[in-house]
Amino acid sequence: MAEEKKALLFKSISIRTILPNVVTLFAFMAGLTSIRFALAGKWELAVAGILLAGVFDGLDGTVARLLKSTSKFGAELDSLSDIVAFGVAPAVILYLWGLQTLDRLGWAAALIYAIAMALRLARFNSRLEDDDEPRKRYGFLTGVPAPMGAALLLVPLMVEFAFEVEFIRKLQYFVAAYSLVVAVLMVSTLPTISLKALRVPKEWFVPVMLIIGAVIAGLFARTWEVLILIAIVYLGTMPFTFMAFRRRLNQKKSI
Repeated sequence: MAEEKKALLFKSISIRTILPNVVTLFAFMAGLTSIRFALAGKWELAVAGILLAGVFDGLDGTVARLLKSTSKFGAELDSLSDIVAFGVAPAVILYLWGLQTLDRLGWAAALIYAIAMALRLARFNSRLEDDDEPRKRYGFLTGVPAPMGAALLLVPLMVEFAFEVEFIRKLQYFVAAYSLVVAVLMVSTLPTISLKALRVPKEWFVPVMLIIGAVIAGLFARTWEVLILIAIVYLGTMPFTFMAFRRRLNQKKSI
């Protein structure tokens, strides 16, 4: 019995299992480093850190599935990384950039956003294995996902970068109200688009690839403008996803 316990204690772990968690840690470090840049007033680097964390967050799950190394440990680490990279860090960045002149009111707005992110992630984890959830069953997400929520929150900064206007941060009450709207969208039950569930007809394959290529080229040429456009398009899809979800529910009831 003692030998079995010893064998379990020194059981080796493959690199295949470790790799996805390393990618998750990259996301965590990118999010935390963005706070450092914000404290130094390097706003573009701070926002870039959050966006980079989003890229790593998208990769860790993909890597885990490709290597068949998903685990409960990885899921927990991913949630902890998300709350820092997409909850705490964006809230601190927005507060230092444009909300701190509102003092306690500005801090309250930042807190509400971070709390909303924590609630969203807790809800997501509690329903992770619930395949009967209506929105998930019909190929939608529930509310705005964490990386997109962080990106939407930082749109005011992107507008300042893109158009070189500093008056945006002086609209403190508007920025605070906007952050509350993003918080509500994250914890709402609004059905939102899921890229994983999207299916492209064969005849649309080439046009879609052309659009994706144009977006990527645009990100290199006019990064902030394209990101703002992506955010606007994403928000614009919400009425359509809501109507599509209601239509599928009604079709299910009529059967």
